[in-house]
Amino acid sequence: MSSNSSLLRKADIAIADLQSNGGELSPEQGAAFIRKLIKQPTLIRVCRVIEMVSPIRKINKIGFGSRILRKATSATALPQNAANGLSTGLGGRAKPTTEQIELTTSEQIAEVRIPYDVMEDNIERATTATNELPNTGPAGLRQTIIDLIAERAALDMEELALLADTNYTNGADSDDQAYLSQFDGWLKKANTLGNVYDAGGGSISKSIFKYGLKTMPTQYQRNKAALNHFVSVNNETEYRDTLADRGTALGDQMTQGTSPTFAYGSPVVPVALMPESNGLYTDPLNLIFGIQRQVSMEFDKDISARVYIIVLTARIAFQIEETEAIVEYENIATV
Repeated sequence: MSSNSSLLRKADIAIADLQSNGGELSPEQGAAFIRKLIKQPTLIRVCRVIEMVSPIRKINKIGFGSRILRKATSATALPQNAANGLSTGLGGRAKPTTEQIELTTSEQIAEVRIPYDVMEDNIERATTATNELPNTGPAGLRQTIIDLIAERAALDMEELALLADTNYTNGADSDDQAYLSQFDGWLKKANTLGNVYDAGGGSISKSIFKYGLKTMPTQYQRNKAALNHFVSVNNETEYRDTLADRGTALGDQMTQGTSPTFAYGSPVVPVALMPESNGLYTDPLNLIFGIQRQVSMEFDKDISARVYIIVLTARIAFQIEETEAIVEYENIATV
């Protein structure tokens, strides 16, 4: 068995591999870390992810909000439209509308301290994937550290994406208040800029999904299969239970199988961190998660406390691309 000093040297080698460029992860490591982030939670896994190379990024939007076809007149060009202030004629040329949305990242930080003995124990038990002798290299430990931090950071980022609200207060926990009041997340943006269906304290049911669908403008309903009803885990279970009450093959499948549930052509998707009283109805690609590629993971150790210190910093942003194409459910009865 290797001595403790030998094991600690191996741990030092493992974490030193992450200290190049002052702690900034190499492009390969940074890409792997971001992929790990995306794979973990529910919404970040399916939303639109934009890797940013600077703190601010503007996304251009272009489209037509009304009819562009006109009745043609032989040998006559369409005039400029009166709505543009350039012609008095009606039925003129169509002009697309252009908009920009802005992603502005905010820095997040995490500090993890791992005692020497925990590091030693984990190295002693490590074996390589190729069945070589244990403790022959630090790569496995290094990747384990990255993976574990990515798993937890992903959940925390999804919590921020959903629940952030600049008006959020928590007198009992100042850290919680500081974290969740950094900016407005998807629920708050959908509530203030999008469409809202108030369930009025009603229990989750097909009628709530029906009125949520009817609340969304019809031009965004053309592909219902691409839209998702995102609700809490318990509310998805309750809705599944209402379907299970049917004395049909579908009812049996709801209790005995794991097939997805649907409401009016759109999947009903459970989200671990969704509040019980809320939900979202939208195309998941309408939800934007921006993350700067310069993810930093720096290491140090406190020889007096006998702990390794790991500090992660990342800059992230959240936005909704088309606020008219989202519905926020509110006041659903808690289970």
